[in-house]
Amino acid sequence: MTHDPRRPFGRLITAMVTPFTSDGALDVSGAQRLASYLVDELGNDGLVVSGTTGEAPTTSDAEKETLLRAVIEAVGDRAQVIAGVGTNDTAHSVELARAAEKAGAHGLLVVTPYYSKPPQAGLLRHFTAVADATELPVMLYDIPGRTATAIATDTICRLAEHPRIVAVKDAKGDLFASSQVMARTDLAYYSGADELNLALAALGAVGAVSVVAHVAGREIKEIFEAVERGDLERARQLNTRLLPVYAGMMTRAQGVVTTKAVLSMRGLPAGPVRPPLVDADEGLRAALREDLRAADMEVSEVSR
Repeated sequence: MTHDPRRPFGRLITAMVTPFTSDGALDVSGAQRLASYLVDELGNDGLVVSGTTGEAPTTSDAEKETLLRAVIEAVGDRAQVIAGVGTNDTAHSVELARAAEKAGAHGLLVVTPYYSKPPQAGLLRHFTAVADATELPVMLYDIPGRTATAIATDTICRLAEHPRIVAVKDAKGDLFASSQVMARTDLAYYSGADELNLALAALGAVGAVSVVAHVAGREIKEIFEAVERGDLERARQLNTRLLPVYAGMMTRAQGVVTTKAVLSMRGLPAGPVRPPLVDADEGLRAALREDLRAADMEVSEVSR
């Protein structure tokens, strides 16, 4: 793996689903097959395991460690494996971070503490405690639509002073705020909202941590490459082509539900979602097939 300090986790990272067996158990071999497919066939530079799309809220700490070790074994020699360790309990997040480092993770994704709505001073303490807990590079995950708390611009800039906080997964949906942080810090920005990939790339984001990359990884990667070389027309063409897939996978239902449906249609490891999520019904699956066709993408089983 080559390391570019401008994009410390590479350009394209998929927030990987966690495959389960038909009875809801962790599908370790399926996770390894899916990770290999995403890296070797779709060009991913990295994978996030146990993020939101990985159903982290419903997997145990032991399952998270098993999954992480399995994915590292499968692709860790040719892609960065980033462990999602964020929770709404600082002590628990620190514990998960240390376990991830011990398991061999290459980096940590740390989401804003959710539900309890901590003040900005609390966010500073939380993220600093996690970053202090290991020697791994940290990507902050700013997604107030899920956490109910945004990381303020000044807070992100203060956190950027920490030597191990190197990147942001940006799903805030506030392009002005994002551009301000990019102007004031050296943090590497990654789009965490597929529908804003092109906009964030134009502002200076270095890549994406993507859900839609499960099916459109090469196209999403090319959007960022095209912007970087100044070919905005090509980037717009690709973005326009992907609009039906963005809309289908990210708005028709929760992203993990739609992603697992699409993966299963393509013969790739996925399995069911865990409660309280509910698997896609046939109506949703039919709609997703049309979304993929509208983007000239394969619907049925793919080679792997």
